[in-house]
Amino acid sequence: MVKRVTSSLAGVRKPRFFYGYVVVGAGIIIQLIIIGMGNTYGVFFNPLLAEFGWTRAVLSGASSLSLLLMGFLAIITGGLTDRFGPRVVMSVCGLLFGLGFLLMSQIHAAWQLYLFYGVLVAFGSGAVDVVLLSITARWFVEKRGLMSGVVKVGTGLGMFIMPLVAGGLIGACEWRTAYVILGAIALVVVIPVTQLLRRGPEQMRQPAGGEERANAGSLEVVKEEGLSLREAARTRQFWTICITYLLVFFCANTIIVHIVPHASDLGFSAGSAAGVLSTIGALSVVGRLVMGSVGDRVGNKRAMIICFIIMIAMLAWLQFARETWSLYLFAVIHGFAHGGFFAIISPIVAGLFGTHSQGVNLGVVIFSGTIGGSIGPVLAGYIFDVTHSYRLAFVILLVLAVTGLVLIMSLKPFGSGEGTRA
Repeated sequence: MVKRVTSSLAGVRKPRFFYGYVVVGAGIIIQLIIIGMGNTYGVFFNPLLAEFGWTRAVLSGASSLSLLLMGFLAIITGGLTDRFGPRVVMSVCGLLFGLGFLLMSQIHAAWQLYLFYGVLVAFGSGAVDVVLLSITARWFVEKRGLMSGVVKVGTGLGMFIMPLVAGGLIGACEWRTAYVILGAIALVVVIPVTQLLRRGPEQMRQPAGGEERANAGSLEVVKEEGLSLREAARTRQFWTICITYLLVFFCANTIIVHIVPHASDLGFSAGSAAGVLSTIGALSVVGRLVMGSVGDRVGNKRAMIICFIIMIAMLAWLQFARETWSLYLFAVIHGFAHGGFFAIISPIVAGLFGTHSQGVNLGVVIFSGTIGGSIGPVLAGYIFDVTHSYRLAFVILLVLAVTGLVLIMSLKPFGSGEGTRA
């Protein structure tokens, strides 16, 4: 059961400006750079294939290793954020991420690909979602879903902007130089912006809950008690969320990695194929904002059900999409659901289990998701290598999406208080 305890802090006063919005703004920029660049791997896919002649399974494996390690590190960095705060954690991760992209420009063997992208980039990415979403959940209560969605707008913008930037750089100055430029951008932008982050409103002596509570001049600081990881892991709800997110990430990341080569196989130009991925990113911005707000109003379970229904419909559509317009229509509607899923996950965890251990609890859920996200692209790449088609892979995604819908429909909140908002 989630409990909420309020207390007063001496010296707390009505702030002229609620600092939570600075945290959200910084989160948008960090997500845009790190997650956006992480989603350019599909754009580099064909240039790497052409230069080294590796199989699609080998290339997909580096992305999957990176995602799996990123998820595992989310547990560690989530716990470190709970204890030490976000600035040091994100600064180190930003440094490693930029370094990983710089070193990608020097690869000549598959083991280097797996080391620099599969490991180093993973270490740089491992804190992004869990740190930014967990501190957002601490800063906001009434608008938690909306603000989580706003932070994740950075991901959508990154998915839209960065593949186009990467594609333009590859066309203008080849893929190695493109990696150098992207790595430099990451280092120059992420580390300074990270210094704006704060763990929660208590650190700034401001009331939790967002602008409404701040403008009311409340001197109450909300300290939310929730379930520890050990306590949450004893519940059916926790594992239902973990498995559901595994299925979501399995489907979503397979599409992200393979939609560009799939479009190329259908005869799309390199620019048009990259445009499909960018369209998914652009519409995911809308999905994050809309579905985050919908979750605040009708509950996060219902919002996630809506996203699953849209995903299922679009994965069914993908089985027959062959023309340019039909694949772009898939990207538009699927992108909306894609964004919605990633805006809802942190609020649903906080709603069920409280925010006291939000970092580590969310980290485990994210790790579960990355298990699926790491398996999906490799399996799809292997299926293509064997069958020379993505058809079977896309059918598997459809079946898994239906399974995820059934699981989330079975989720029942427990206790009282915030848990009823799940």
